[in-house]
Amino acid sequence: MKEVVRSFAVGVFSLAAMPALLMMGCSGSSQPAPAAASQPAAQTQKASAGPVSAKDAFWPMYKEAHAWASDVMVLRLTAKPVAGFQNQGGKAAMWEAVFASGSKAKYRTFTYSIADVPPDIYKGVNGGMEVPWTGVTRDAMPVDVSSFNVDSDAAYLAASADAAEWLKKNPGKEVSAIEMGDTYRFQVPVWYVMWGTKSSGYAAWVDASSGKVLKR
Repeated sequence: MKEVVRSFAVGVFSLAAMPALLMMGCSGSSQPAPAAASQPAAQTQKASAGPVSAKDAFWPMYKEAHAWASDVMVLRLTAKPVAGFQNQGGKAAMWEAVFASGSKAKYRTFTYSIADVPPDIYKGVNGGMEVPWTGVTRDAMPVDVSSFNVDSDAAYLAASADAAEWLKKNPGKEVSAIEMGDTYRFQVPVWYVMWGTKSSGYAAWVDASSGKVLKR
């Protein structure tokens, strides 16, 4: 019976751990860069569409990142909240991706949002400032985009099935983290899905290539 969230010492994709692991390969700030100053400061404008899956957001961000650096690699993809919208079913109102370039020795944080929520969130793709990057580490490996087969909504369904017994005993618990990345422990892109908190919750890892829940 799965009553306690799996150990974060061996499962590195926690809400706190993944950004920390990523920044082990970075020498700059781990905070997302602010949106471009040229964006208009207007009242909140909601988009007509609702939350989107990771792939719907990823490819527009990847296109912009590739224009920035032809050797760009993705290190992390994370679902983010936006005021006025509810993330659900593995879909989110905003996605954040961290891209790095070996030739530039820099990384940038890109976001894709379905709505404007000034002063920090703007609809569409927005890229942050360049930050020094010291290169790939065992705990923050680049995601093989060709192996990114399973979208966030499908990963959520697989994780939900794995967590079914725990969710039944803990009704009303919301998903607190959905994130994709890779480390030497997996060697494939992996979705991390968590309900509740690190101390009182449930976490599942889903292979983003095959869709199978990974057991440890």
